[in-house]
Amino acid sequence: MLEINNLSVEFKDVTAVKNVSLSVARGEILGILGESGSGKSTIAHSILRLIYPPGKIVAGEIIFNGQDLMKLSEDEMIKIRGAKISMIFQDPFSSLNPVFTVGEQIAEVIRLPQGLNRREAYDKAVQMLELVKIKDPAARIKDYPHQFSGGMRQRVMIAMALACEPELLLADEPTTALDAAIQDEILNLLRELKDKFNLSIIYITHNFSIIKSLCSRVVVLNKGKLVEEGGVEDILQNPQEPYTQNLINCVKILNNYCPT
Repeated sequence: MLEINNLSVEFKDVTAVKNVSLSVARGEILGILGESGSGKSTIAHSILRLIYPPGKIVAGEIIFNGQDLMKLSEDEMIKIRGAKISMIFQDPFSSLNPVFTVGEQIAEVIRLPQGLNRREAYDKAVQMLELVKIKDPAARIKDYPHQFSGGMRQRVMIAMALACEPELLLADEPTTALDAAIQDEILNLLRELKDKFNLSIIYITHNFSIIKSLCSRVVVLNKGKLVEEGGVEDILQNPQEPYTQNLINCVKILNNYCPT
């Protein structure tokens, strides 16, 4: 479904991503693992062509369903974003507009791409809240973001991301600000939605434990370079790079201090 070939991204004189190549199959959850500043989010923004000055994509191909997104006009990309490729961001509170109800915000995402009138879009918004397991969605649709907990706001963001039935979902550390119990609920929800819609998901995180529980394959980034890739269990059992080994050791140390 998605194939990235030799992607390089620069911000002024800093190379944020250097010659990265990766692929995602239909129905697969691929993990992108690395520390802050490793280039994880830059890759996600590049897929959506959301790199703005002083940043620029200086090389590479981003092939989605056989089409090179780098060759599309901005008008053509607008039709891809949301409708074919959607993104969930790390902080749902800053991503939601505090002066509009969640229903208005989901309906606005749906209305134009799907050619619905306001009533139809609003009804679809209720269905999306029900899909992400928010209780009493017909009533909650009228609430504002501040009336939802952190976990519920993230569910709203997932509902918004899936509203136009995309094929690829980019999840940029969506559970970082949540406690462990709520994090598990969101990860379970993503698994269910992946199976229900045959979604492909790229899950971006610095947390190897999440990669292990959610993903089938992982690519490891360090300072903008892809240093290792493969099946999650293979890399967990036999990492080839010292950087990957250090990430895994951090997880083992934390598990020793906080055994389940």
